[in-house]
Amino acid sequence: MTEEEQQGSMEPQTEGIDLILDIPLEVSVQLGRTRMPIQQLLGLAPGSVIDLDKLSGEPLDILLNNRLVARGEAVVVNDRYGVRIVEILSAADRISGLGKLP
Repeated sequence: MTEEEQQGSMEPQTEGIDLILDIPLEVSVQLGRTRMPIQQLLGLAPGSVIDLDKLSGEPLDILLNNRLVARGEAVVVNDRYGVRIVEILSAADRISGLGKLP
């Protein structure tokens, strides 16, 4: 047996989900979206209000690595904002959304 083969056999064999448990994911919550011209954007100041495409009370979009995976509602816990998950998209819904921009 060569030295390379010996070293390869010494490495732990991890299978299943253990392979990905320590991969970092970016989690973001989207309140809504809007489009505006640069001139309007440059005119924003403290106190300006930006209209979003969602109505008050609509679920927030929860994204993992910029892909929609769930929906939730805003909550306040110990003076901090959080999100309570109310719906997890089915695998079919997540796959169908892969080609769409978030």
